[in-house]
Amino acid sequence: MPKKHLGQNFISDYLLLNRIVDAAGLCPDDTVVEIGPGPGGLTKLLADRVKRLIAIELDHELCIKLTSVLSGYKNIELIEGDALKFPYEDIGRFKVAANIPYYITTPIIFRLFEVRGNLESITLTVQKEVAERLVAGPGGKDYGVLSIMVQYYSRPQMKFIVPKEAFWPVPKVDSAVVGITMLDRPAVTPKDEELFFKVVRTAFSQRRKTLSNSLKTLDSNIKEVITGAGIDPRRRPETLSLAEFAKIADLLYERPR
Repeated sequence: MPKKHLGQNFISDYLLLNRIVDAAGLCPDDTVVEIGPGPGGLTKLLADRVKRLIAIELDHELCIKLTSVLSGYKNIELIEGDALKFPYEDIGRFKVAANIPYYITTPIIFRLFEVRGNLESITLTVQKEVAERLVAGPGGKDYGVLSIMVQYYSRPQMKFIVPKEAFWPVPKVDSAVVGITMLDRPAVTPKDEELFFKVVRTAFSQRRKTLSNSLKTLDSNIKEVITGAGIDPRRRPETLSLAEFAKIADLLYERPR
């Protein structure tokens, strides 16, 4: 029985699970991490395609069942524990493919980005609205801090929609499979990465205001800075590209302190 407090919603449709595996773009020599294997349906399909599969499950009762269900597979390492605390740094190059609990979507993406030097790609089944935020470009309501943080390090792509009826128990919203391919280098190269993200977070903390108002805490002459970057200070944060945020951050970095 799925546990609500762990955000468990399982997919049993074999064809749909195969579509998720196909979307992950796996190779026979790959090491893959599956977060939240649940009853093991996706786990088996992943294991059939890769050299090494590390399945991390928090639920003790499920781990006991999985030990039996997966006993015929020699390339699966079943780990009972918290995926947010797993030492990904120690497993070499790897990919992630998982139907994760909705509530850990953002934390797990950022945890994986901490080991981006070893990470090749992430294929996740997430809430449809979260998927839309991950892939959103400038100008829309879905574009925000999450969009920029993800697109700074990677190239996210919506693969396909998963209707809520495909899950058990049935959640309240549809889901989507998202493929996140890590970039060899960040999409933009600001002079100070920490300052770049500070500018982004500050801008979107008051996204309905103009840039000159939302960023005024960063510099007493913020209009001058924004204009110097070739940007109209009356624009709103959701209209700026990553490159434009980087220009503002670079000019702030060069200001006298």
